[in-house]
Amino acid sequence: MPNTGEALVREQILALVREYADTYHTKKIYQSGDRIPYAGRVYDSEELCALVDASLDFWLTAGRYADQFEKEFAQYLNVPYCSLVNSGSSANLLAFSALTSPLLGERRIQRGDEVITVAAGFPTTVAPMVQYGAVPVFVDMSLPSCNVDVSQMENAYSSKTKAVMLAHTLGNPFNLSAVKAFCKQHGLWLIEDNCDALGSMYRMASGLQMTGTVGDIGTSSFYPAHHITMGEGGAVYTKDPLLHKIIRSLRDWGRECVCPGGQDNTCGHRFTGQFGTLPQGYDHKYVYSHLGFNLKATDMQAAIGVAQLKKLPLFTQQRRRNWSVLRDALDDLSDILLLPEESENAQASWFGFLITVRPECHVSRNDIVSALETAGVQTRPLFAGNLLRHPCFLALEQGKDYRIAAPLTVTDQILLNSFWVGVYPGMCEAMLREIAAQIHRAVGR
Repeated sequence: MPNTGEALVREQILALVREYADTYHTKKIYQSGDRIPYAGRVYDSEELCALVDASLDFWLTAGRYADQFEKEFAQYLNVPYCSLVNSGSSANLLAFSALTSPLLGERRIQRGDEVITVAAGFPTTVAPMVQYGAVPVFVDMSLPSCNVDVSQMENAYSSKTKAVMLAHTLGNPFNLSAVKAFCKQHGLWLIEDNCDALGSMYRMASGLQMTGTVGDIGTSSFYPAHHITMGEGGAVYTKDPLLHKIIRSLRDWGRECVCPGGQDNTCGHRFTGQFGTLPQGYDHKYVYSHLGFNLKATDMQAAIGVAQLKKLPLFTQQRRRNWSVLRDALDDLSDILLLPEESENAQASWFGFLITVRPECHVSRNDIVSALETAGVQTRPLFAGNLLRHPCFLALEQGKDYRIAAPLTVTDQILLNSFWVGVYPGMCEAMLREIAAQIHRAVGR
C-alpha cells in the first residue's frame, strides 16, 4: 500500500481524473438523426479512476485488481472459482482445452471425439474443437429462440460423443433443463458459452440459476459490445476444483505451480517435489503439467471490470426494459416479421433484439437491413449465420473434421433472413422508438 504522502498525491490525481471524465467523457444526448449503434461502452468517472489507479501501481500484468475481479465476479455468479483471461474467445479456448487434460482420465476429450454444437453463432465457440482435433457435430436451431433444437440432440449422439458446447443466443438462454439432462444421461461435459448472456437466469428444478453456472464450465466476454467491458477480456468459471486447477494451469503457461505471479514458495514446497523425470527438488515454479498458454489479462483491464461489475445489475434491468420497448413497438408487424420471445423458464439479459423476416414478407432481409443502415440504425447478422458456409469450414472434410446430424434447415433460414438491432444500456427510449419507426418504414407499414 502507498505511504501517506503517496496516497495523498494519488488521491489528487484521481480527483483530477474524475473532473476530466465528468467534463470530457459525458454521454452525448441523443438527437434525431444521430446514428444508433447496436452496442457501446457505458461508463463514467469510476472506470477511468480505476484504470488510472491501476496504472499508477505500474504492476502491468495481473495483480490486485485481477484478484478482486475474480473474487467479486465469482460471488456475483455464485460459483467458487473464476479465472480472468484476455478475451471471450480465449475463455472458450481455455474451457475446451481444460477438457482435454490427462488429469480427467477416460473422460478427457481426445482427437476424434465428438462435441455437439450449432453452426449459427460465433466461430470461436466451435474453433477450439477443430483446433484440438475433436469433431463438431452440428444440430439445427429452433425459432423464434434461435437456440439449439434440443429434439435433435439424441440423434446427434454417438459412442464418440464426449461433450456439448453451446452459446445462449443474444442473451436468451437455451433449454438448460433439457440439455443438462441429456448430458447427465450420457455422461457428457457441458460448456456454456455465456459471452452474450451475462446476467441471464434460468429456472432449474433447484431454482433460478445464473446462465454459465449450470454446466461444468462457463465463459464470459468483456469486449466493449458485451454486458460489461474491460476493453478486451473474458472469464472462465466452474464449480469443480479439479477443472479449476486445470484451467489455471493452462491459462498460466501450463505450469504446475499455483503461486500467484510475483510470489515465491507460498506452499512451502518449491524445492521438495519430484515431477516427471525431472531431478528431485527441481524448482516447482518451472514445472509444467500441461501444454498451456499465457491468456492472462492485465490489472488495468481488471480495474475497469471491477468498476463495471458494480453496474451490472442495473445494466441487466436496462437491457430487459429496452428489449420490451422494442417488442411492444414492433408487435403489429408480427405477421411479417418473426419477433423474438423469451425462452420458457428464462429471465434473459438481452444482448440484442433478433428479427427474422417471414417468407410472406414482401421485402427481404437485405432490403430491410439496407434501409436501416442508410437511416443510421446499425444492424448485425446472427454472427456466422451458418459457419459451415464460410471459407474456414469449406476447407474441412465432412465426416472427418465435422459431422452434420440433420439438415440445418432453420440455420440456413437464420443465415438468409435474420438480423438484430441493439438494446444496450446506453440507449434511450427515443433511440428505440426511432429503430421501430425505421423498421416500420422499411417494410412499408
